[in-house]
Amino acid sequence: MADDCLFCKIISGDIPSNKVYEDDDVYAFHDINPAAPTHILIIPKKHLNDITVAKEEDAELIGKLVLRANKIADKADLTENGFRYVINTGLDGGQTVFHIHLHLLGGKSMSWPPG
Repeated sequence: MADDCLFCKIISGDIPSNKVYEDDDVYAFHDINPAAPTHILIIPKKHLNDITVAKEEDAELIGKLVLRANKIADKADLTENGFRYVINTGLDGGQTVFHIHLHLLGGKSMSWPPG
């Protein structure tokens, strides 16, 4: 856990969130500035600044992010019409919180490339 990390503070309960899911490794909550009707952030409880610092030892954890996101998408009734996963990395990639997080976006038709 990083003391100055917004998401670590959410995981610890120091900052409130609208929690969707939690287990020993993963925490998920509604984004406070949604980019789609459904916008949920799925984050590992282990602090990793971004996806590029993940090591071989983190492979299972990164896989859990996607598997938990699949369950959350199903529970949110997104699987029939589809949804999008996004992991922003670095400033040019649009990352604003430096703790790996997977965006689950759904509930509307999305175009490509994203705007």
